Amino acid sequence: MFGFGGYDIFVLIVVFLAILTVFLGVKTVPQGYNWTVERFGRYTRMLRPGLNLVVPFVDRIGRKMNVMEQVIDVPEQEVITKDNASVTVDGIAFFQVFDAAKASYEIASLEPAIVKLTMTNIRSVMGAMDLDQMLSHRDEINERLLRVVDAAVSPWGIKVNRIEIKVGRQMKAEREKRAEILTAEGQRQSAILRAEGAKQAQILEAEGRREAAFRDAEARERSAAAEAKATEVVSQAIANGEVAAINYFIANNYLRALTEIAHSPNQKVLMLPIEATTILGSLAGIAEIAKATFGGPPDGAGGSAPRPRPTVPAVPAVGASPMSSSPMSSSPMSSSPMS
Repeated sequence: MFGFGGYDIFVLIVVFLAILTVFLGVKTVPQGYNWTVERFGRYTRMLRPGLNLVVPFVDRIGRKMNVMEQVIDVPEQEVITKDNASVTVDGIAFFQVFDAAKASYEIASLEPAIVKLTMTNIRSVMGAMDLDQMLSHRDEINERLLRVVDAAVSPWGIKVNRIEIKVGRQMKAEREKRAEILTAEGQRQSAILRAEGAKQAQILEAEGRREAAFRDAEARERSAAAEAKATEVVSQAIANGEVAAINYFIANNYLRALTEIAHSPNQKVLMLPIEATTILGSLAGIAEIAKATFGGPPDGAGGSAPRPRPTVPAVPAVGASPMSSSPMSSSPMSSSPMS
């Protein structure tokens, strides 16, 4: 009924080939994509969004690259900071293909390469910071990562627009741990400083006591030397027959002892011995000696005869036997209880 001759078959073949040629030669590229054209396996040109024509049976579509901005997740990883704190870090990266040919033929696996490169640089950048710096310079970390990763993927025809880093939850626990460590270290240093201060105070106190003891000993030594010198002078005066000197010496020590008794805090009533009244006579005798020595007129001067030297009451405490024939031995003090 429908007979096809040879001519009809030829026409059908030509129509089929024409349709196939149009189908293979006309390409419609959607918006946001770039297609590469390969001729016998070699890249020749790029097809932009819209209607494009290629050579049928010779050219073929190589890679269909998405040139819109894309986001990829950066997996979690452990990062050791400069001060040996371990934190878990993950993030996201935004990139865009600006050269589809390079992105197609310069790198085999584009997205895995970007992820690996980002993870490596996260360890490098954050590993050079301590924990506190990492917490307080998050924007600086993102900027440094963006600069480094973008420079690394630029030969692939890729532009990295943003990188955002997220720190794991254990960061808070790590920070609290470090705060406790710092607090304990501060308490330890405080205790050490207090102990060192107490030690220095004890050393200074001991040095002060030693210096005071040295000065007290020196004062006692000088006082003893002065007392020995006074005793030597008095002894020499006694040896020369100057009994007034020993009277003065004994009277002076006597008055000093009475003064100490009077200043004693336990003394409410002062009891004077009977012989204390003879001290007045000793003082009068000392005054007469001084007057005769320094203020008395010389022998033969003036019209009146020189007044006889008063008798000084003596306290027979020292040298009684050599001076038994002296007029002073008849003093009322010779029978004083001081003897």
